[in-house]
Amino acid sequence: MAPKSIAASLLEKADKKAESSSGWFSSSSTKFEEAGDLYQQAANAFKIDKQFKEAGDAHAREAECREKCKEGNEAANAWWNAAKAYKRVDQQLAIQALSQTITHLTKGGRFRQAADREKEIGQIYLQELHDLRKACESFERAGEWYSQEDATATANSCFKDAADLHADLEEYPAAIARYEQVADHSLTSALTRYSVKEYWLRSSLCALAMGDTVSAKRNMARYASLDTTFPSTREARFVNAITEACESGDQEAFTGAVVDFDQVTKLDNWKTGILLKIKRGIQDEPGLT
Repeated sequence: MAPKSIAASLLEKADKKAESSSGWFSSSSTKFEEAGDLYQQAANAFKIDKQFKEAGDAHAREAECREKCKEGNEAANAWWNAAKAYKRVDQQLAIQALSQTITHLTKGGRFRQAADREKEIGQIYLQELHDLRKACESFERAGEWYSQEDATATANSCFKDAADLHADLEEYPAAIARYEQVADHSLTSALTRYSVKEYWLRSSLCALAMGDTVSAKRNMARYASLDTTFPSTREARFVNAITEACESGDQEAFTGAVVDFDQVTKLDNWKTGILLKIKRGIQDEPGLT
């Protein structure tokens, strides 16, 4: 029979400590504190052995012990360590552990850290599980928490990611509202003012994807009133060109405007995707060429 690994031995010791009676001279709080320390040691030993599911489970047991000791900050940290281990092997377990972390952080008023963990959940939903709806919800929640902590730049980054996802889900009014919110915030700082034209471009593409050239033109006029330099930008000229092409049903003009813009400013995947949707509003045949 093979000898037990160090991790397995530590886990067994932790289980025995957690399940033992408190005795005459020690409190249950002390018992769970000691068990929590042993679970943490076991988790670290499992990580050395690259047994990440077992490491996550041990950190989760540690977190439960910290909770029984009413140690909210330590419990939050243990759940986060569990999440980091689970991320190597099971994304759903990682999300569950991060959600537990967030519960403790919000109870303690640590909303900036809670926002960091909520953003992490959004990234897992987006990149690993490809669940756009839940990713969008997490980015919006993280953005709200960053906002209330005055972390405006990070909040805007989350809101922009949420806007992109609203558009991917064809929830164009929600996407436009978020892009305009981020643009409004960006106008207030010389450091971020340059990025406004990108948000207004995306907002305008959303309006055109709805087939609503009237709103697209009205919004462009409002954007020009907020920043008098905007009408002279390549982004504004591009929006005006494709809006005119949509109104006249001119497929060649639309394609020409897209090609011209792409030659100077390479289209990213998001813009390519939404431009395809806009073109399908002009003709049934998909494609930009």
